[in-house]
This record gives sequence, structure tokens and C-alpha cells, in this order.
Amino acid sequence: MSRAERDGRVTLVGAGPGAPDLITVRGQHALRSADAVLYDELASPLLLDLAPATAHLVNVGKRGHELPTRSQQDINALIVELAGQGLHVVRLKGGDPYIFGRGGEEASACRAAGIPFQVVPGVSASTGALAYAGIPVTDRRHAASFAVVTGHNDPTAAREAIDWAGLATAVDTLIVLMGMRNLQDIAAKLQAGGRSPETPAAAVMHATLPSQHTVVSTLKGLAEAVAEAGLGAPAAIVIGDVVKLRDELQWFEALPLFGRRILVTRQPEQAGSWSRALEAVGAEAVQLPMIGIVPIRGTREIEAALAQFDQYELILLTSGNAARELAARASEASIALDVRGRVVAVGDATAQAALDAGLPVERVRTAGPHAEAMLAALRERGELEGCRVLLPRAERGREILGRGLRESGALVDEVPVYRTEPAPFDAASLAAELSAGRIDALTFASPSAVRNFTAGLDARGLEAAKRVPVAAIGPVTARACDEAGLPPSLQAERPDAEALVAALESHFDARPREDRR
Repeated sequence: MSRAERDGRVTLVGAGPGAPDLITVRGQHALRSADAVLYDELASPLLLDLAPATAHLVNVGKRGHELPTRSQQDINALIVELAGQGLHVVRLKGGDPYIFGRGGEEASACRAAGIPFQVVPGVSASTGALAYAGIPVTDRRHAASFAVVTGHNDPTAAREAIDWAGLATAVDTLIVLMGMRNLQDIAAKLQAGGRSPETPAAAVMHATLPSQHTVVSTLKGLAEAVAEAGLGAPAAIVIGDVVKLRDELQWFEALPLFGRRILVTRQPEQAGSWSRALEAVGAEAVQLPMIGIVPIRGTREIEAALAQFDQYELILLTSGNAARELAARASEASIALDVRGRVVAVGDATAQAALDAGLPVERVRTAGPHAEAMLAALRERGELEGCRVLLPRAERGREILGRGLRESGALVDEVPVYRTEPAPFDAASLAAELSAGRIDALTFASPSAVRNFTAGLDARGLEAAKRVPVAAIGPVTARACDEAGLPPSLQAERPDAEALVAALESHFDARPREDRR
């Protein structure tokens, strides 16, 4: 059925307060089925990766109280127009669509045009920001009621429409969104309405992100404290005795790598586990791949291996790329990977890639280089003599494993299924980030990533890189770092994300901890 032949529809999706992993499962499903995504500036751009590659992406602005890129009327009209073409339109909005998100207006426009719509709630900044700052919205020791109010009305409405005097003492906890520009005025009106000037108050900027910055003061002093700290929008303001609990309950800003910006040089297919592990401990994973994966197709070696796949007694996978590309070649040839023997993978990431490709695997944890550790583990079993082995790998990859298997009596087919190429990157921007001290550590998982990194930077960038801690995965990569003039400051004990994070935590824990906010 063509798009024109089916009914269009609209899904209003709350993107949450900032961190991309705070979107709901239903919101993810909506994005994955979208034909068009209209997104706000405050929605994480990483969420757009969930949409199909063919989806039409439109930035409609809408960043707090700043002038919008498009008027609300234009956005409403675009939603209706695209849905009228038979598309599934996802309107991706920061926070929750119905909490100062003007989602109601967009839903009304759909209803008026006869366009079916659904609403997927999101985590609002009004509650999410406070949770990440260690401030409960309610707590029976301090607050039994709360209110959320916008500090910036519709520009066409009178500012006096908000009854600040009435709000001053009406609730225990008052949360103000989009109020940074008018903070001094808001605080004055609340005090005039009877709220004590000494009421604890806080502002949380960039909530739920590694750049989160929280300032605590009193109602009378908050505007000055915020100005001194350099806070700006987007930020949530909270006024009430619950702010007293921050010292006891803050957790996000106490994470071991909070605020650290860690450069991840792996390609996107492999960087995900590293990024998630870093973000779990408060760091920002700055993804900048140094190598790209290029599939190898149609070779006689690949065709022969797939034709006799069910005859292999052992399939060895030393990387997620090998697992993914082997499965892709089989799919392209419409050949089922009918496994009769054992599939052995090094490390959890490779094993997961194999499982995702439909290959049942045995996981091998290693403390050293992939090839040497796998070879030692297989030799311990004493099952290699006469064993038919398939070893899919990178072109021009290391030959240690294949040679060692043959020396142990195995019959080995080494089949290149991909090759690596340098990935282009903005060397000038990276050099500027390094020179400004905005990168806290460099991470490398392969010698080729190290070589491409150093080859792409000029002398200024390389000098700046030498002042940054370097983390290497495995001794082979560590030697490449040494040879490139970037001696590693730390080395992960295992080739996985958890070991990398542990090494970084240990490294930074041993250094004086400056204020990361």
C-alpha cells in the first residue's frame, strides 16, 4: 500500500528532560515507525537516530522563551500537511507534550483536520530535573503539595496573567520552568505575596546531562547566585523546603565520572556499549570514530565458506564486526547460517553481536589480546587436531590466531569479510576542544584508530592531545599509542566497556578532583 493510499497519523512524543535514555519505550517505538519527525531544539539529537534512515527530519526550533524558528501556527500546519500525505508524523517535544509543550494546540489542530493522533507522555523537566539534582518534589517531612508554572507566558498574553502573589503561599513546592530571564522579578513577586525570603531555592541547568549544574541559595539570593555561576536556559527553578534535602540525596553529580568528557574513537556499531557504560557513571561520551568499516562482498573465499557453513566444527569470532559482516554476507546470498558446530566469541560485546545475528555463542572472557587469549583457551580444551575452523576477520588483520590454530592441527579457513578505512573527522574542531581542555580522556581500541587519530591532527592538535590522559584497550593498542607519541595513562584489564570504565574511574579517583559541577 502506498503512502497516498493509507491514512496519515500523528504521534506526539515526549522526549524527556534531556538525557536520551529517559524517553519511554513507547516513544522509541513511535520514532522507529516514523515517516517524518518534527523535533524541538531541546530534544536530544541522538533520539533522531531511532528514526528510519528514510524519515524526513524537520527542526522546528521551539527552545524555551527564545524566538521560535517557526511559529506555532506554521508547525500545526506542517503537521497536518505531512499527515495528510499519508505519513506517520512524530512530533518530538522536549519534556512532556502537555506540560508547557503546546501539545494540546497541536492535537487540536489534528482533530480539526480529521487527522488521528496519539500522545506518548514524557518525563517532564519539572520532575526530572529535580530528581537528578537530588531534590524531591514532595517529601512528607517538608512538602505535601506542589505546583508547576511557566516563568514565561505566551508573548501575546499579559505577563500579569500568572498570579504570583497567590502562588507564593498556596503550595509547599513551587517549580518554575522557562523562568531564568524573569527570575529576579519572579522572586520579588513571590516575596511580596508572603513567601519568606529565606525559603530554600535552587536552579538546575542542563538537567540529566553530564553538563548539569545546580545552584542552591535562598529565594531572595537565587537570582544573584545564578548570575554569579553563569547559569542560563534551559533550567528549572525550585522553591521550597525540599531543597534542604539536596545535600543528602544528590546522586547524579556524585557519580565517579560526572562531568568528564571522554572521547570514544570507535565506529558507531561498536561505540554504543562504551557510551552507555560511560554515561552510567556520569560521563559524556564524545563519539568521534577514527575508522570506518567497509564490507567485502562476492569473493570466492566468502562464497565457499557460506556454501559449506554447516560443515565447520568451530566458528571463531574475535570482533563484533566479524559477526555482523558474516551474517550480512549470508543474508545477501539468502543462505541460512545453519550452525552444526560451536560458535566461540571473545568478550561480551562480540558475543552480543553474534547473538543479534542469530548465532548461538560461547563467550570467552579474556585478560589479554583477543587472538592470544582465544588461542590459549582453545588449546586448553585439546580439541583442535583435525577440527574444521572458520575464522571470519578483517582484511590485513593480525595472523597470530590463524597461524596458531594451524600449528595445533586445525584446518582453518580465514575469510576476510570487511576492511577498515580511515574515517574523516573535523581535525580543527577536535584540536580546539583539546586545546581548550574540554576533553578529559582519549580512548582507543585498535592500533588503526590511534594511527588515524594522530595522522589527522596538526602539530597544535597533537601537542594538546599529549596533555590528555590516554586509555588503551589491550597491550597491542597500548604499543601503538607509545609508537604514536601518546603513551597510555591507563590500560583496561579486559577488552570490554566495563573494564574501560573501571580503569578510568581508578585513574581519575587518584587525581585531585576539581569542581565538575
